Amino acid sequence: MTIDQTEGAPLIRPSNTEHPLYDNIVEACRSVYDPEIPVNIYDLGLIYTIEISPENEVEIIMTLTAPGCPVAGEMPGWVADAVNTVEGVKQVDVEMTFEPQWGMDMMSEEARLELGFI
Repeated sequence: MTIDQTEGAPLIRPSNTEHPLYDNIVEACRSVYDPEIPVNIYDLGLIYTIEISPENEVEIIMTLTAPGCPVAGEMPGWVADAVNTVEGVKQVDVEMTFEPQWGMDMMSEEARLELGFI
């Protein structure tokens, strides 16, 4: 019998929201839009984790609305470019994941309202 060591672990690693740069990084992520949906990628729920080291190095784990998204190759660069403009950020790495798969329940209330789901 094998034991799944990840059982009980969160599917999405939590962000370190207490870091002083966190809010500015979120705002930078909100400046990036999915070209097919008129809502920013943060409110769409595409940014899963924002991890900021004590040296202000930022790791972002994100997803797309669908694996076959036409901008899959470009979107991480757009996010990195936006976050690199935040004063104090030393380095940005953006990682793409499809686990867990994105769903409409990950959108903010504002995004659902904007898209007419509320």
